[in-house]
Amino acid sequence: MNWKKTAIVGAFGAVLSLGTIASASADTVWQRHHPRREEVNNRLKNLNHRINVERREGELTATQARYLHSEDRVIRGQERFDAHFNNGHITRAEQRALNQDENGVSRQIGR
Repeated sequence: MNWKKTAIVGAFGAVLSLGTIASASADTVWQRHHPRREEVNNRLKNLNHRINVERREGELTATQARYLHSEDRVIRGQERFDAHFNNGHITRAEQRALNQDENGVSRQIGR
């Protein structure tokens, strides 16, 4: 009976350690080295998805969706422009400004 407990505990430990390794490697090297850009880009991806869903559900007209997508592209371009001058990174102030722009687009989607 004791060896069964040992086997179960060992198997459980192996599963936990594999889960930890898998979650630790989920981020790419780029994501680990550029967390601010990753956060901004994830928000942009989410905004893009929300625009598409609202358009599909009829909450936005085609013209409104096109305008919001263009604002989304401007923010993405600004993020790339800012990163160009800082060795691929964006500063905290630049991230804050980009987040404010994203908040403005987000409010327009939610109307």
